[in-house]
Amino acid sequence: MRIRLQLFEFEDLAWFPVVVRAGMMDYLRFMITHLHTYRPIVPLLAEGMRRTQQTQVLELCAGAGGGAEDVLAALHAAGMPAARIQLTDLYPQSAAWTHVRTQTQGAISFEPQAVDALQVPADLEGFRAVFSAFHHFPPSAAEALLRNAVEAGRGIGVFEGAAKHWLELVLACTVLPLAQLCITPFIRPFRLSRLVFTYLLPLIPLCTIWDGCVSILRMYPPEDLLALAHRADPTGRYQWQAGKVRHRWGPRVTYLIGWPQSVA
Repeated sequence: MRIRLQLFEFEDLAWFPVVVRAGMMDYLRFMITHLHTYRPIVPLLAEGMRRTQQTQVLELCAGAGGGAEDVLAALHAAGMPAARIQLTDLYPQSAAWTHVRTQTQGAISFEPQAVDALQVPADLEGFRAVFSAFHHFPPSAAEALLRNAVEAGRGIGVFEGAAKHWLELVLACTVLPLAQLCITPFIRPFRLSRLVFTYLLPLIPLCTIWDGCVSILRMYPPEDLLALAHRADPTGRYQWQAGKVRHRWGPRVTYLIGWPQSVA
């Protein structure tokens, strides 16, 4: 599916209720973690970290930290026992992040202050990664995000847990909402508000359906990701690659990854 529509997502809106956004992010974290969505890209991320001599992943636009625990475990299993992850976001999710930090005995930490992915503070170190969020940025901002990494000399990976296919839109409107209704009571940390806005006033599932469909329509295919990267790196300082990798059970992950040529 080549079409890309720059529609709005509720979670991007500054006025959107924090409690509903948090519920949506918690659901995504649960699903991404338990479906092992980002396991297929761990070899790529590990290679980038080794090339740039980094042991920390600096996750931008982390939301509720979806997939961070699973990615960390996979990095450790891939021969990187010292790997750590630091979570950042423009809208910090401190309650969810504290839970993740506790679950990982501090191997996943977080920056409590808001972090703009287009202007990352110099003191936040690590191989930059964006999971399930790059599609939120229109082309000019997406290019600026990549350029900020290039100007800082940081490696960066962009990973989307889908392949931009019509079947994914069907699943986002049918199977996934039913799954959300079934798993919500088991999501931790427990929030009474999550139950209220899922079952009594179903803003969380309804907004999740909309945002899920829009996310797929906003995704950049690999060729567009490479074009953005080359515009952000006009002098060719970086080695870039983009593509899709497949899970053993079918779904694919779209990715872009790059690091300075001088360390390649």
